[in-house]
Amino acid sequence: MPRDIRRIVTGHDAQGRSNITFNGPALNLMESPGWPGSRLSELWVTEEMPVDNTGLVDRGARPIRHDPTPGGTIFRVVEIPPESQSKIDTAATFADLGSTHVPSAEDTAKHPTMHVTDSVDYLVVISGEMHMVMEDGEVLLQPGDCIVQRGTKHAWSNRGTEPCLLAAILVDAKPAL
Repeated sequence: MPRDIRRIVTGHDAQGRSNITFNGPALNLMESPGWPGSRLSELWVTEEMPVDNTGLVDRGARPIRHDPTPGGTIFRVVEIPPESQSKIDTAATFADLGSTHVPSAEDTAKHPTMHVTDSVDYLVVISGEMHMVMEDGEVLLQPGDCIVQRGTKHAWSNRGTEPCLLAAILVDAKPAL
């Protein structure tokens, strides 16, 4: 059963005093039919740098996209099911996400989720375990581990028995290659 994520967003009232603008479950969710058991909770998105912290618009409510917009950021939580319990349809999943970097047959030969983005991604493993697979090598990630993924080809491989929950912040970046 996918985990609901509580989202608290601060802001300012009409008098300029700080307040809690949003407090409740993240409502912008994506469960891709191409990857049964996966779930993405979009928490907040920015589309400019420097970021504009004014306004009352829910910036987490826009259509979900895989990649940040130019000059933008994405804050999300991703739940990845165990591979033994779910088979991914790579083309369908990346199409659902509107990804600008659809994995090639050469990429997916190593792992179905092998892909690249034009971003620097900061990730923290919240629960479960995950292997981050690279073109050359891989590493087992456990709760509390932090990843800085710098525009490299990578894949997520959950070889465990429980879903893996990752918090991720994606920041637009120049292509690494």
